[in-house]
Amino acid sequence: MAKPKESTNYKVIAENRRARFDYAIEEDLECGIILEGSEVKSLRQGGANIAESYAAVEDGELWLINSHIPQYEQARTFKHEERRRRKLLASRKELARLWNATQRKGLTLVPLVLYFNHRGIAKIKIGVAKGKKTHDKRETAAKRDWNRQKQRLLKDHG
Repeated sequence: MAKPKESTNYKVIAENRRARFDYAIEEDLECGIILEGSEVKSLRQGGANIAESYAAVEDGELWLINSHIPQYEQARTFKHEERRRRKLLASRKELARLWNATQRKGLTLVPLVLYFNHRGIAKIKIGVAKGKKTHDKRETAAKRDWNRQKQRLLKDHG
């Protein structure tokens, strides 16, 4: 039996590292994203930002709001708007679940990672999250610092 060919198309474009600090992520979901041609080329060059963006379910559709994809310089006539709302692709069942989580339970939809999958298709991972209070953030930081210190001690004495 032949081995599957190792794909090198997988590439992380943008990561929202602050999300895991500010929110307690309960679950995540991979969604497709509808892009224009110049946006895809711009993403391949890098420089996108999803740190200030969020997702919302409106009129039965999932939208990525306030994400930044820079202009693609070689696109002269068909330039895209940098901060436009982009539609995300999810199944109806997932949409209903996300709407329920945001409207009834008061959770937030936070984009975690924007990437090209192994087939070279742009995808975004959305986290269903609950906002952390200040004391929770301090606790997370303290845990992280302690783990770092523990690793350092083990390395020195090990």
